[in-house]
Amino acid sequence: VLALALSCGLAAAQNAKPIKLMVGFPPGGGTDAIARLLAEKLKEPLGANVIVENKAGAGGQIAAQALKAAPADGTVLFLSHDHTISILPQVVKNPGFNPAQDFTPVAGFATFVNGLAVSGGTPAKSFNEYVAWVKTQGSKGSVGIPAPASTPEFLVKVVGDKFKLDLVSAPYRGSAPMMADMLGNQIAAGVGSVPDFIENHKARSEERRV
Repeated sequence: VLALALSCGLAAAQNAKPIKLMVGFPPGGGTDAIARLLAEKLKEPLGANVIVENKAGAGGQIAAQALKAAPADGTVLFLSHDHTISILPQVVKNPGFNPAQDFTPVAGFATFVNGLAVSGGTPAKSFNEYVAWVKTQGSKGSVGIPAPASTPEFLVKVVGDKFKLDLVSAPYRGSAPMMADMLGNQIAAGVGSVPDFIENHKARSEERRV
């Protein structure tokens, strides 16, 4: 789930100042893509330029800390999802922010469905084939995830337990670098948002047709 938040305090943006829309992940991922579309659409109703700023690292924790430290004047927004706002405060002893006290929710925008995809270097063409292939590798495998302690990491654990596989999560700083390693066959599989996988699948299909 993607949502906008701002630092607690004055909610009205000052039109003379540009508005900063922070994203806790690198450019090229699903959250970043939505942020750039949103920034363009917000310019007219807010009467100000909206600038996307990527503050990647620690699963959005760095961006959330930056939002807490930002002036509470409505000129700094944070586009985040449930990982940063809901999961991190539960699994990190001191994340550096308290969503309920430090942030004001503004709006929800999208719901992401997570899925597992395999790189072109694996013979698997379906989930069942992937499970069977991992078993031929000694039931061990590494699965890329966009961030540590994220929903994808828990899903990797669930899949491993259910099918008796020794799957290890390999955390990345966002989905874009994970996708790059999957496209380069540096990692056999990854768990992330389905829209990210679909766009890369389309791109690879176009390359094959050329």
